[in-house]
Amino acid sequence: MKYVIGVDLGTSAVKILLVNMTGEVVFETSKAYPLLHEKSGYSEQNPEEWIEKTIEGLAELIENFNGSPSDIEGISFSGQMHGLVLLDKGKNVLRNAILWNDTRTTEQCKQIYETVGEEKLLAITKNPALEGFTLPKLLWVKQYEPEIFEQASVFMLPKDYLRFCLTGKVHSEYSDAAGTLLLSISEKKWSNEICSLFGIQPDICPPLVESHDFVGEITSDIASKTGLAATTKVFAGGADNACGAIGAGILSEGRTLCSIGTSGVVLSYEEKNDQDFQGKVHYFNHGEENAYYTMGVTLAAGHSLSWFKDTFAKDENFENLLNDVDLVPIGANGLLFTPYLAGERMPYADANIRGSFIGMDASHKRKDFVRAVLEGITFSLNESIEIFRGNGKKIDTIISIGGGAKNEAWLQMQADIFNANIVKLSSEQGPGMGAAMLAAFGAGWFSSLKECADKFVSAVKTYEPVAENAEQYQKLFRIYTQVYQQTKSINDELLQFRK
Repeated sequence: MKYVIGVDLGTSAVKILLVNMTGEVVFETSKAYPLLHEKSGYSEQNPEEWIEKTIEGLAELIENFNGSPSDIEGISFSGQMHGLVLLDKGKNVLRNAILWNDTRTTEQCKQIYETVGEEKLLAITKNPALEGFTLPKLLWVKQYEPEIFEQASVFMLPKDYLRFCLTGKVHSEYSDAAGTLLLSISEKKWSNEICSLFGIQPDICPPLVESHDFVGEITSDIASKTGLAATTKVFAGGADNACGAIGAGILSEGRTLCSIGTSGVVLSYEEKNDQDFQGKVHYFNHGEENAYYTMGVTLAAGHSLSWFKDTFAKDENFENLLNDVDLVPIGANGLLFTPYLAGERMPYADANIRGSFIGMDASHKRKDFVRAVLEGITFSLNESIEIFRGNGKKIDTIISIGGGAKNEAWLQMQADIFNANIVKLSSEQGPGMGAAMLAAFGAGWFSSLKECADKFVSAVKTYEPVAENAEQYQKLFRIYTQVYQQTKSINDELLQFRK
């Protein structure tokens, strides 16, 4: 039997999967590393922690592997997007990585709009200037740490730096590069125009390859430290959401993914590079060659539920908390929740907005609040789906993964609110599986990623929308969409009182 490895470099831990030729995960491990918060709004990591923990995880994998290391034919990567790693001419790290959830760059986002113009930025990059993206971070370093910027010879994204340390080869690939605001999405090349406007030398951008491309073999040093064969082939990999889409089989037009973790993502496959969503949703290159995906993000999806549990039911598990939610009628007896606990990304891009419960009275029980939280999270995700549909996309089947796929009542709620069939997968490994599939395809096991998905990804159950429920939810959703506009000014005024 032959095997491949998928490495998912997350924000809090690296997850490593060993997958055989039938798509079975035969070994998995996870190694955590810390986040560094030097100041409010700052979020950084030491890139050497990623390398140390990945080597530790790979060594553990080989230690528990019964076969020959040479049976492991390839390794590929998924990784947290947007993070900035700067290297000097000797390929040494110049500073801690600035991560996707770092919000220090509001000033630089304004500079981008003033210099490029919103219309031109959207025409080139298909995305708005947001604090999480890479270009604002690069401009922040240029402005506030000029001595570091002057030493920089190349910037890298987190999983690309990890791959560099395993191979000694510098590359990026299109799905991760799409989240930098430096890539011309449709042309699939770094934008010399944007670099020129900001006085950035184009050669600071790494060479681009496809996600499934072979980029080298592991170094002898890595082979010695991990036990992997020195002939292990390394493939480029992809951004976490692109790999999550691959791992869920989102590889053809009309296929859509709903992933509810700490944040929530609705992601839909795109064949064309000329769609125009006016920046209301993200538009990125896929991990599949010459394909794209649109993506809406809810910042506090699962986080809203975990906040509620930690605040009001700390000693209970999620299963008990959700036990009676199916006994509460649609609309939670007139209680509505908006999940803006950390501001919101789509479709508002508003850092000041905050969540709310509306319609509370003395008759409401805890189970009503729980139902309202689930409905509010799902309504927020539905706003992105409605944007997709408003631009002519047909969405009738959605793969649901993450925390939202672990509860039957919530799965049916998604079917009713989205008014679409909701598919639960038989096995769910997310971005790590997508990375393994890129390695399997790159190693020649399959003629396409679609063929790989047919073998590796299977459904266990489909939830169909109930017409009566869908109609009620359409009425409630219209009420939900009014809350943002009617609470925005209130939240702007409350900002001065937040500590």
